[in-house]
Amino acid sequence: MEDYWYVLRDLARPNAKNPAYKQLQQLPAVGGGNLFIPMKQCVFTEFGKRVVRLIPYMPDLVFVHKTRAELDPIVAQLPLLQYRYVRGGKQFEALRVSNDIMLRFIKAVNALDMVEYYSFDEVSPRLYGKHIRIIGGRLNGFEGRLMSKRGSKTKRLIIDLEDCNLSAAIQVESDYIQLIK
Repeated sequence: MEDYWYVLRDLARPNAKNPAYKQLQQLPAVGGGNLFIPMKQCVFTEFGKRVVRLIPYMPDLVFVHKTRAELDPIVAQLPLLQYRYVRGGKQFEALRVSNDIMLRFIKAVNALDMVEYYSFDEVSPRLYGKHIRIIGGRLNGFEGRLMSKRGSKTKRLIIDLEDCNLSAAIQVESDYIQLIK
């Protein structure tokens, strides 16, 4: 059995009332732990009041943990949903992430409330610092690069999903950081 997370595109407009990712959440075949959408907080003004809502970081990025045979009828059923394809790969080769890497990424992102997402264009090699491992705390055992921003008082661990052009920066405590040589 294939154990991958397929990367899908939601072609709905960002201001759509019922985008494809909301329709996927309502489907019993996909719901539960089989769906991941990177979300960020955004402040809106509605009827003169400020409201904080969670919206997708990238409006068209959806991860689904299903086999291709199970996912094909769902993608055919929802007209605003498509597979993302591998750039430079075979024709119509769907982009997918292995289950281990995706579960590690989801665990890290869900461990803390303050998560900042970046595309690879936004994270330059200048921001990557030393290679570190987290010892203790909620992120025990995670390895990655320390984000180095001038003037920042917080330390952040960068975790990458290379194929998907997505990185997450997660705040870590200085006490739990161990340098790797």
